[in-house]
Amino acid sequence: MFSHKIDDVTELRILQQQHAEELFALVDRNREHLREWLLWVDGTKTVEDTKNFIKGELEKFAAGEGLSTGIWYEGKLSGSIGSHRIDWIHRKVEIGYWISAAAQGKGLITKGTRALVDYFFNELELHRVEIHCAIGNKKSRAIAERLGFTEEGILKQAFRLYDHYTDIVIYGLLKK
Repeated sequence: MFSHKIDDVTELRILQQQHAEELFALVDRNREHLREWLLWVDGTKTVEDTKNFIKGELEKFAAGEGLSTGIWYEGKLSGSIGSHRIDWIHRKVEIGYWISAAAQGKGLITKGTRALVDYFFNELELHRVEIHCAIGNKKSRAIAERLGFTEEGILKQAFRLYDHYTDIVIYGLLKK
């Protein structure tokens, strides 16, 4: 199974069923924080919902179609970073991430994203990695920009976020 030690206190580990209760509790404690930008939060109502999510992500990983990891910081699950389905025809993937309110500002998402980008380019030999985020999500945009992703365009009102539509910024990074 995938795991990657980022530094002495930070590690990415593939999410597995034994993490379901801890992951659900983390989401549950951070609902208000996460809900600002993530629509899936309201659909995660029980540990069983989290188990089903992990099951689907493990199936995706086993089929070579993606990777979802937890971010452990000082031994505690603090967030998640992973990919949407890998597009093997075009050799590209989109990364998504979130972090608990308590773990913000420690560079965990930046370090984790850098590690996954390296994995996708060097291990899986993908050509392109993308990050899509709401235009108003300045923290998410800053991660892409900090890592050298190029802002490639804006999709107008492309994402429904509860009671309104928001524009999505597309960032891309090429292996070369």
